[in-house]
Amino acid sequence: MALTKEKRISADYYKLLPEGAPYQLIEGELIMTPAPQTRHQIITANIYDKVRLFTKGSGLCLFSPVDVYLDEENVFQPDIIFISQERLGIIKDDGIYGPPDLVVEILSPSTAHYDLKKKFQIYEHYGVKEYWIADPSMSSIDMYYREAGIFVQKGKAEGKGAVESVLLKGLRILLDEVF
Repeated sequence: MALTKEKRISADYYKLLPEGAPYQLIEGELIMTPAPQTRHQIITANIYDKVRLFTKGSGLCLFSPVDVYLDEENVFQPDIIFISQERLGIIKDDGIYGPPDLVVEILSPSTAHYDLKKKFQIYEHYGVKEYWIADPSMSSIDMYYREAGIFVQKGKAEGKGAVESVLLKGLRILLDEVF
């Protein structure tokens, strides 16, 4: 009995979706991502404001939705991204083509599995330099920095305290200003 391989969706097919469609392409699977809850959006805005202000003039900071094309089967819409001045060439009219320098994901009940497992591994594989995972339920941020091809946890704060970026030297995020 022959096994049939499940048909996977490609980035070319993904591009045919209507603008603003609430989907991400994760390992060839079209994943619907409903609109985030209000608290998620407040946390996103708080982190975005701090990163954008800190990086002004040294690159571009964007927030979701923006398509990040990593390969033919992975097109993500991270909550926040930063691309350094030297790498602005990866920005095209219809999305970002390549890994951002910094990716921030704010966990939601419907997407946490992807952010913590699949997207974590794919971001690591494709060369995202720094990955932050903000967890609203724990009022925490885990910060990972890529060294020798893998993410190494370089910071974690929960409740009170702060995390400091390795990539963006001098950027310190106080949790009580985020959550």
